[in-house]
Amino acid sequence: MRAYACLLCLLLAWAGSGVAMAQNLSGTVKPADWAAYKSRFIDAGGRVIDDANGNISHSEGQGYGLLLAYLANSKADFDLIWSFTKTELLLRDDGLAMWKWDPSAKPHITDSNNASDGDILIAYALLLAGGEWERNDFIGAAKTIIGGIGKSNVVKWQDRLLLLPGAKGFSESDRTDGPIINLSYWVFEAFPKFASIDKTTDWMQLSMTGVGLLNKASAGPRSLPTDWMSAKTQLKPAKGFPAEFGYNALRIPLYLMRARIYDRELLTRLRKGMTSESGQVVITDSDSGNVKETLSDAGYAIIPALVACVLDKVKLPEAVRSFEPSLYYPSTLHLLSLSFAHSQHPECL
Repeated sequence: MRAYACLLCLLLAWAGSGVAMAQNLSGTVKPADWAAYKSRFIDAGGRVIDDANGNISHSEGQGYGLLLAYLANSKADFDLIWSFTKTELLLRDDGLAMWKWDPSAKPHITDSNNASDGDILIAYALLLAGGEWERNDFIGAAKTIIGGIGKSNVVKWQDRLLLLPGAKGFSESDRTDGPIINLSYWVFEAFPKFASIDKTTDWMQLSMTGVGLLNKASAGPRSLPTDWMSAKTQLKPAKGFPAEFGYNALRIPLYLMRARIYDRELLTRLRKGMTSESGQVVITDSDSGNVKETLSDAGYAIIPALVACVLDKVKLPEAVRSFEPSLYYPSTLHLLSLSFAHSQHPECL
């Protein structure tokens, strides 16, 4: 009961700060950093390119691109990325985006399922840009997407709300170990904005569930969540997926901090578990805790470093304070981290 009360207080404080937070975000990505990112990962048509994944595009990438364009206060680039997203991905009947677009395939859509994290990022970016730039068309599009997420991806399970990663393939009717969740799909900073314009889904309850599940998801000797988990009974690795703390989950601390959910115990556990003895970010096997891969990119290294700064005022290492694009995913996380530091914790820089 005490833990629940603390969590409730934390989320209420976070919800109350959401509007003020949003008003101070635009312009927190430096123009030069955005120019470097755009030159490397965004083509002339507004397609965000995942260069470590066969140069495909996906709804997550388009959502990240929109959010970063907003954070860089680049209206023209936002319009360009939105144009591609709207015409090439937002083709489903439920108002959500088809998640995978492959330039080498015809037709280019090779998987018409949605990815709820991509849809959340797209809608969130549209709300931020629509509010600040007085674009009612963006806000209207966001409302449609938010409604679609609530109908197709948010489900009630055992008296709590869960976010399914996609409309198909993850529910209790789709799998014997369903529902399947991925806690890195909870983009916590978006939910107060969603709650302010959509009353059909209880977005704050969904957020509370996500934080609560993170506090329970502590598998293996490193006490970390796995990327893909069955929520059917107790949380456990989902069948058919690697039982690992992987590329998905490593962004969870960043999502918590960007939403100003400063749960010391949770963030400390995540930071400790995701780093090696030498301080590098690692992909690990959940059962054994053994390191499967060591990641040296600054876009990964900045995440546990930010946790140390936010919680204990340890200044960010010089190596992660400046941006130089590498691959799409770590470069994206790097800019989101720097934007957060500039807007909320300049003492880290």
